[in-house]
Amino acid sequence: MLDLVLPTECGGCAAPGTRWCEACATALRVGADEPLLITPRVDPGVPVFALGRHAGARRTAVVAMKEHGRRDLRAPLSTALADGIDRLLCWGVLELPLTVVPAPTRWLSARRRGGDPVTLLARAAVGAAPGVVVVPALRTAARVRDSVGLSAGARERNLSGRIRLIRRPPPEEVLLVDDIVTTGATAAESVRVLAAAGVQVVAVLTLAYA
Repeated sequence: MLDLVLPTECGGCAAPGTRWCEACATALRVGADEPLLITPRVDPGVPVFALGRHAGARRTAVVAMKEHGRRDLRAPLSTALADGIDRLLCWGVLELPLTVVPAPTRWLSARRRGGDPVTLLARAAVGAAPGVVVVPALRTAARVRDSVGLSAGARERNLSGRIRLIRRPPPEEVLLVDDIVTTGATAAESVRVLAAAGVQVVAVLTLAYA
């Protein structure tokens, strides 16, 4: 009866009868050569890695989680993020102990979405992993505009001086994580703010790149 009123469908491809199908799980699986090293238009000054393109099941799942309240999709997305962190540790890009800092989300967006999706994903990905902690250290100013539709230059101007450090991370290596990197403006300003406070950001990791 519940499926008749609220039909269950896959958060990646809309296949009926399941919330996350095997095909979409396969599409989100971290391959042997992933995360990918990418070059965003705005250089944050540290390596930027992404788990895949912002397309297909990955894009649909991220949008459904953020904009349509599909909280059940945090599990597969956070699993992919956790695998990406593990891979960077195996490659020697990261070392333990490690602090994961979520990229900041606009306060109004976080409130509308029932919480900051990046922080929630980071916490689910890290779980109780030894030597890894999540510290929500950054916040955007209230006057920051939604970045959708803005050019790379406009995104930089929109964020310049408008990301603040609200909590100092431990004196360990820091990995900045985000859901999507588009131009790199958010990552660049976040890294700049952390570096100005003496925090060593060694890399950026995102679920997707556009």
